[in-house]
Amino acid sequence: MLTQIHPKLPMRNKQITRAFYLEKLGFSELGASDFPAYLMVRKDLIELHFFEFKALDTKENYGQIYVRVHGIEAFYQQLKASGVEIHPNGPLQLKPWGQKEFSILDPDNNLITFGEGM
Repeated sequence: MLTQIHPKLPMRNKQITRAFYLEKLGFSELGASDFPAYLMVRKDLIELHFFEFKALDTKENYGQIYVRVHGIEAFYQQLKASGVEIHPNGPLQLKPWGQKEFSILDPDNNLITFGEGM
């Protein structure tokens, strides 16, 4: 039986990634030990892990995750109010497949798409 999934994404700088997810997106940090090359964050029912990849070329990073959300319009407004830049091709909109979605890029160019079924 599968019970959870915790995506692992690349990061170049742990402090920058930590600040973005904690301060801008409202996640909290997990783990009692501070591993210099690894970061774990949680918000509500999701958990994301990051591994250090200092040589990451952000123009060639295709890291992507899709996060299901309840109350996407309020969450979208909350992120905008926090200064989170919405992906230029990913503003909040109803997609033909019946999901209301928007996307952002994190500091390492990982694409994070948030969606809610309508």
